[in-house]
Amino acid sequence: MADIIHLLPDAIANQIAAGEVVQRPASVVKELLENSIDAGSTQIQLILNDAGRSLIQTVDDGRGMSMIDARMCFERHATSKIREINDIFSIYTMGFRGEAMASIAAVAQVELKSRQSTDTIGTHIRIEGSKVISQEPISHHVGTSIIVRNLFFNVPARRNFLKSNQVELKHIIDEFTRIALAHPHIGFSFHHNSIELFHFNTGNLRQRIVSLFGKQVNDKLVPVEEMTDYVSVSGFIGKPEIAKKTRGEQFFFVNNRFIKSQFLNYAVSKAFEELIPEKSFPFYILFIQINPAAIDVNVHPTKQEIKFEDERSVFMIIQAAVKHGLAQYSVTPSLDFTQEAQFSNLEAVKYTPRADERILNKYTGGHGFSSSSGHQTPLTTPQKANWQTILPSAMQAASDIITLKSQMDDENFEKSNRNSLFDEADVYTPFEPIQLHQKYILTQIKSGLVLIDQQHAVERICFERYLKSLEARSSASQQSLFPKSIEFSPQDSFLLAEMLPDLKKIGFDIQIFGQNTFIVHGLPEENTGEDEQSILEMMLESYKESYGSESLSKKERLAQSLAKGIAQKSIKKLDNREIKTIIEDLFACAEPNYTMNGKKTFITLTLQEIERKFING
Repeated sequence: MADIIHLLPDAIANQIAAGEVVQRPASVVKELLENSIDAGSTQIQLILNDAGRSLIQTVDDGRGMSMIDARMCFERHATSKIREINDIFSIYTMGFRGEAMASIAAVAQVELKSRQSTDTIGTHIRIEGSKVISQEPISHHVGTSIIVRNLFFNVPARRNFLKSNQVELKHIIDEFTRIALAHPHIGFSFHHNSIELFHFNTGNLRQRIVSLFGKQVNDKLVPVEEMTDYVSVSGFIGKPEIAKKTRGEQFFFVNNRFIKSQFLNYAVSKAFEELIPEKSFPFYILFIQINPAAIDVNVHPTKQEIKFEDERSVFMIIQAAVKHGLAQYSVTPSLDFTQEAQFSNLEAVKYTPRADERILNKYTGGHGFSSSSGHQTPLTTPQKANWQTILPSAMQAASDIITLKSQMDDENFEKSNRNSLFDEADVYTPFEPIQLHQKYILTQIKSGLVLIDQQHAVERICFERYLKSLEARSSASQQSLFPKSIEFSPQDSFLLAEMLPDLKKIGFDIQIFGQNTFIVHGLPEENTGEDEQSILEMMLESYKESYGSESLSKKERLAQSLAKGIAQKSIKKLDNREIKTIIEDLFACAEPNYTMNGKKTFITLTLQEIERKFING
């Protein structure tokens, strides 16, 4: 029988390896930028077309490469970082395995131009699908320029799996942001389709953070610095007031390499306990310096997951460092004592008892209950010894109430079963819906009760309203008397600029004013009186959560994001008109039962279920 085992051709082996390293355009950007950093560059340019599909280019002023090195960098496992096995355990550079350039060249058309300072002439190499097309001398500045064209041109199945340009560009911006944060001493510029999205001058970490996330975070940053023999922690955390509902602004770097770690995230969250609302996430950018021998960076091909030799110690040191930073800068929770305590404004004082409550008070000596605020609060606390005298009176009061109900509606009351007062819902006078704890709305239906989640209901109502406006391409806008200027981070500015045409359809009048600044001239009519910045920030945070979702269209994602932003601000005290409007609008929706995330907007409790609660205890 013939032998069946053979070696794969280099081209196929490189394509297989590329599947681990080059997953999308953002993977290429990451590898090229890290190579430029390892080359000692002080200025790096990133240039893209079509979110990296047709062009990815980096230009740096690093050390450059000799003619031989320029050719060797495209060979698998060719590296300048490792000479012997022990070198693996003392690596501080970004790349070291020698797979990146070979993998990129296997699935794209690549041009490399490079020159060292000691050479008078540079090298120009062209490679397509791992095959060297040409290599020739060229005049070039000191440093390296790499152009990657038509990514996955020879692997159409991989190319078809790429998402939309907006999604792919978002992944690239994420990678660029992490690298720019980790290296504030390097200047970066980022152009996409001939438009400059980012430009960072060299500086310190605080300056880089402000450049990325906006001037508004400058006075919200708390420095963190702890040094131990085992590990050092430094960087900045945000004050509790800038915590958000999403994890977008949380960064860990180990030896200047960005990592993802739920374990370390939890350490920071524990330090912020009781300082930020539940399900909120603090802002932090933390750098961990540790002996490379104490970690394993080969857990994942992208090197974004690592293992610590002593995870418990790292956890405790990070948590202590964050707590120390918060304590040192007096970041503690404060109580609001500014609210006026005027008893004349309290609902219980202003409340006028109904006729049936006046009867009950007559028999209880005024020891009734006020239910106007949604709570059953004893007006006075009855003593235990009084129950024997109160109980017979209470029973008589119940009889009088039944008599009163009979007088109010004899016909309906006669239809009911005297032994089961709750069989017929329509024997009662109209039931005014009430608000409970500024979170829920309680209303009556013939079969029982409906409990509405106020926030979820507003989210469903607004979603359908905004979606309808987007499809109709028009909605009323209320112009502001004084337009407001708002600055966003570059990432948020990119998203907001992308959303502007659709936002205009639903009543937002927003104009770009400078690189990361926007002027808000008007808001949808239902949002008048609200803070423009908080509305847009909440909308953007929600939009990030659904960004890249294949189950929702762009219009649905935008409508959902706006609806969630408005709904988060709906947790407040409502008047009777607002309560009734929410109920009417919810049940006028096409899908009133659930939000877009599948959360219930209301639950029902039938009279039979209520009765069973009393019978079964």
